Amino acid sequence: MVTLSDQGFIELGDLRLEYRMSGPRPSDAPTLILLHEGLGSAGMWGDFPEKLSAVTGCGVFAWSRVGYGHSSPAVLPRTLGFMQVEAEQILPRLLDTIGFQQGLLIGHSDGASIAAIYGGSVQDHRVRGLVLMAPHFIVEDVTINSIREIRQAFDTTDVRARFQRWHADADATVRGWTDVWMKNDFKSWDISDALAYIRVPILIIQGEHDHYGTGRQIEIAREECYCPVDVLLIPDIQHIPHREAPAATLNAIADLSRRLLTSESAQAAAR
Repeated sequence: MVTLSDQGFIELGDLRLEYRMSGPRPSDAPTLILLHEGLGSAGMWGDFPEKLSAVTGCGVFAWSRVGYGHSSPAVLPRTLGFMQVEAEQILPRLLDTIGFQQGLLIGHSDGASIAAIYGGSVQDHRVRGLVLMAPHFIVEDVTINSIREIRQAFDTTDVRARFQRWHADADATVRGWTDVWMKNDFKSWDISDALAYIRVPILIIQGEHDHYGTGRQIEIAREECYCPVDVLLIPDIQHIPHREAPAATLNAIADLSRRLLTSESAQAAAR
């Protein structure tokens, strides 16, 4: 188990993972684990981790997955199973290394898919619930269309400079991720079978106008899950609830934390 600073790097075998930690450490309170989107990083959460810690009383841990931010580079080309590898091979080791004792997995987009895979494939009693923001369980046409658009923007506009702010190798990050969906049999990617094995409550938060996924994603969760599934569909926003509707997102997560987590400090802050 490592001693966590407010930010730094964790050595995980031959991997070096960039991280941020807000609020109490895992030994002192429940921990909310943030899993970023397909082109995200620890830094791209902005001030959301600090706000989330303040409203829940929990610690909040975010990291850049392999190939993102300033973590170790990914082996390219990625395969369609790269999220299963993250969920089943890397995330369990990371939680053990940081001394995770109890808390929630909170994922956005790809991160939500990874959280769902973990919940359905790794029976971890420390994880008391899942928050899935804009999750993907199957790939839809709108998903691929939006990925093509971000790749086109990266290749032809100043979007590339914006990504360079957050990633050590923005070209490898963006092209490596978009290539997965644009060059493979993307219709075969389907993680819905994992949902039936999740044994903790799920909160899905999705924008009404999400341009990466439709309401079909919510329907799949309701059809496949045997665990409780609550849904917050936020009007007038697209794909990033924690940025486009931060108050509603924070309040929903705080309510779930209040119901599922047992730390006195977390309970007091969430009241």
